[in-house]
Amino acid sequence: MSKKRKHRVWGTAERPRLVVYRSLRYMHAELIDDTQGKVLFGLFDKSKVVQDALKEAKTKTERSYALGKLFAEQAKKKKVSRIVFDRNGHIYHGRIKAFAEGAREGGLDF
Repeated sequence: MSKKRKHRVWGTAERPRLVVYRSLRYMHAELIDDTQGKVLFGLFDKSKVVQDALKEAKTKTERSYALGKLFAEQAKKKKVSRIVFDRNGHIYHGRIKAFAEGAREGGLDF
């Protein structure tokens, strides 16, 4: 088993850091301003707010894509369009890639 390499990614007020956590079953995403040490907002794919948007998704990859689009919509409401993507040591493949593509399609720039 290979080790995950984590490089420190830093977010600012102009470009907050989008952190993605992937477990075997679930996916979490948070938008963080590191200069103030604040979490602007976060989404979890099993929360009640997200469940209606993810009903049509059948696979975990489809759920990740839909979660990315929903995350981008929420970020637009917070007036955030440019972010720094922190994949949290995971390779850019599978569900992480699907989430990023959904967020890009939703309007986030990274």
